[in-house]
Amino acid sequence: MPQSLIHGILENDHGSISKAVTLIENNQTPPEPFLSELYGHSAMSVRIGITGPPGAGKSTLVNVLIETCLANNKTVGVIAVDPTSPFSGGALLGDRVRMNQYTWDDRVFVRSMGSHGDLGGLARKSQEAGDVLAASGKDFILYETVGVGQGEHDIANAADLSVVMLVPESGDEIQLMKAGLIEIADMFVINKSDRDGANRLASMLKNILHTFTARSKIEPPVFNTVATEGQGIIELFMGIESHLKTMTENGHLDDRRLERYRQRVSALVREQLEDSFWTAEKKKILGESTQSLDRISTAPHTMAQELLGSQINES
Repeated sequence: MPQSLIHGILENDHGSISKAVTLIENNQTPPEPFLSELYGHSAMSVRIGITGPPGAGKSTLVNVLIETCLANNKTVGVIAVDPTSPFSGGALLGDRVRMNQYTWDDRVFVRSMGSHGDLGGLARKSQEAGDVLAASGKDFILYETVGVGQGEHDIANAADLSVVMLVPESGDEIQLMKAGLIEIADMFVINKSDRDGANRLASMLKNILHTFTARSKIEPPVFNTVATEGQGIIELFMGIESHLKTMTENGHLDDRRLERYRQRVSALVREQLEDSFWTAEKKKILGESTQSLDRISTAPHTMAQELLGSQINES
């Protein structure tokens, strides 16, 4: 990897940033020294995850947050993670037309990436792309991701602060809200709050959060916005900065970053071990044993142990 590419990234050259992100996304993972050098310059950026159900207005909110960040002399990098088909491998890279106005603005870098099979959409590659943006000096990195199932938890693992978006129609869903969602969300945004039911949802959500938030955690605030009109965005931005300040003062931000580091290391180890495990011979053994249901005579656990045993014999 040429040193000139690293230099370009550190100088906030968007051509160099784009090239590095493309290499990461195309599975042409840069060599470890390249990523290590970038990581050494990535500590200052704040990473914010924004997730929620389809149609909640995540892209619109991100767009107006960009405007607010710029108005407050903050630079922004955006990783918009879109779902990837497990069958075709293609990503429905969403409509980012509203963000095209920043194409020639060196204060903003926006990139859509496919989720590459991660259930929650936030792939390891997106985190590495975040490292590139952080090394370029972006003050805020916004992860916008599909909010389906595991997505909210993936966001929590990747971000310093997690924002979960809802709409007034989510009211009935709140009754069935998973406790895990309350645990990982640092703040909630009820977007499209000009619709009926927004205030009722906010009150209901605040009561739930007051009851179920762990004592060791800051109770997540709830914000009402109408992103299409820019309503509530200044309050949300100020709330984000205030929440980050509190997390810094009580040590929660350091704790979260340490946990993220541990999880990233563990994930990389698992990935490399699995890649080295699945030799052509092992794939052949598994393939021959599963050509038809009639040929499956052993339990999955037994087959796994046989394959693991062959790994020991090979070594």
